[in-house]
Amino acid sequence: MYAVIETGGLQFEVEEGKSLHIPRLASTVGDKVSFDKVLLISGDEPKVGKPYVENATVEAEVVNQGKEDKIIVSTYKRRTKYRRKAGHRQPYTEIKINRIAVP
Repeated sequence: MYAVIETGGLQFEVEEGKSLHIPRLASTVGDKVSFDKVLLISGDEPKVGKPYVENATVEAEVVNQGKEDKIIVSTYKRRTKYRRKAGHRQPYTEIKINRIAVP
């Protein structure tokens, strides 16, 4: 069984026991987190929300906080000697899904 949750403006497909990186949450390692914005729950009888499935939650545990690999952002304008180079590392929270609570 899997579920689709929304967090940080993005949607993620999650399963029990699965780990994934999501946008940074304000929590520390070891904290329990609950997601109420559940869009879909699969199974024998799939449940689709309008926009969210009522009384459905996904419980997870924060495993790690960190930053993704650096990406290089560059800007160039021809014939003007204009060049800019910058790097960016997106912060993330790694979570492990413990339970998908079905209403």
